[in-house]
Amino acid sequence: MKTNCTHKQPNAGSCFVCGRDNPVGLRMQFYDDGKDTVCSDFTPDQRYQGYPEIVHGGILASILDEVVGRVAMIGDHHRFMMTVNLKVQYRLPVVVDTPLHAVGKVIRIKGRIGKAEGKIFLPDGSVACEAELTLADMPAAIATQSRIEALGWQVDPD
Repeated sequence: MKTNCTHKQPNAGSCFVCGRDNPVGLRMQFYDDGKDTVCSDFTPDQRYQGYPEIVHGGILASILDEVVGRVAMIGDHHRFMMTVNLKVQYRLPVVVDTPLHAVGKVIRIKGRIGKAEGKIFLPDGSVACEAELTLADMPAAIATQSRIEALGWQVDPD
């Protein structure tokens, strides 16, 4: 799956998926195409297995939740939306140490509610799993400037 994602998105300090300082986290980095798509590449190792040698489905769901939820940040890295519904379909097992390509795409965002979808691709282009999310704007009381700063929310150099 070829994507044209070149705009780097911010990372946080302690987030499980994108946290640069989380010693047990995935430490993923995300890029968008400036329009409607977010992408990330990741190779899950043995730490993220469930069944022996197979990546845990919860890890794959977390990756989908993050890559899809970030579509709201295209053009505004401070627009935080939270997942209110996550529907995942697992298609193929993912063997640990397999390079993965995750893609999230906007279906629509209208007002404070959005719909988006995502897929995780194996190296041969087959879809390992896919998801559809319903998103809602993060309540203003939660997404305050001081909390955003406390996250360590910034674009890190490659």
